[in-house]
Amino acid sequence: MSSHRMSRRGRYVAWSVAGAALLVGGALTAQAATSSGSARPAPTVYSGRAFDTCTAPSLSAMKTWKATNFYGAGAVYIGGKNRGCAQPQLTASWVKSVSAAGWKLIPLYVGAQPPCQTSRNPEKITPASAASLGATDGADAVAKATALGMKAGSAVYLDMESYNVSDTSCVNAVLTYIRAWDKAVHAKNYWAGFYGFKSTSATPVATAKDRTDLPDALWYALYDQVYTTTSDFPYASTLWTGHRRGHQYLVNSKETHGGVTLTVDRSTWDAPVAVVAK
Repeated sequence: MSSHRMSRRGRYVAWSVAGAALLVGGALTAQAATSSGSARPAPTVYSGRAFDTCTAPSLSAMKTWKATNFYGAGAVYIGGKNRGCAQPQLTASWVKSVSAAGWKLIPLYVGAQPPCQTSRNPEKITPASAASLGATDGADAVAKATALGMKAGSAVYLDMESYNVSDTSCVNAVLTYIRAWDKAVHAKNYWAGFYGFKSTSATPVATAKDRTDLPDALWYALYDQVYTTTSDFPYASTLWTGHRRGHQYLVNSKETHGGVTLTVDRSTWDAPVAVVAK
């Protein structure tokens, strides 16, 4: 994604324009999510252009950009020990105000990162801690979303950066962490999404033979400048169908809308977003 990203090698800047549409609801269905048998609310799905940037923009910037109707959704970094930027704007009041202005929000949580990843992240997975750490971080992701006014039925996306997916031990630890994170998110009646790179961090999730407790939605990074979630989908066509895909296709794009300039990453979105309390 933007400058906060831990794995930016090989990225480039380009420009592409495509249409947008908004819908509520979708093919995902409510399902049992807790031991008490309560049902997870059906998700709110947004389809169209989305952006993310390291620090949530000011409310005035968001209102100005929304007035142009180029983007309809924005990703926000709600928490995680590996989150790269401070978030002085990101409060429950900000969330409520930008939602009232018409934005759909995509909450992203920068959780623990792979043990084999070459980075200095403050929180890393280990094989021994993967399950417990995933459960703790998943619960924290929901707590952070709730504090911002994002209700049950919201999707929260786990950010997993690039790593060596040929390292079997590392892959197994990461999958254990992801499954525990997803279970913790589901236990609170939220939807579990996942952000990863096409050729690395998303691949073990997409190709896992055991599909238990894997993410409900996949946001894949593939910088081909193509506005789609279908024609370039890099995995089996049967995976994450029914409004469950996002595609980050462009990074570090300096854009001006309504006289306000931001540097953002672009995505094509057709997946669940946050449900914000009125």
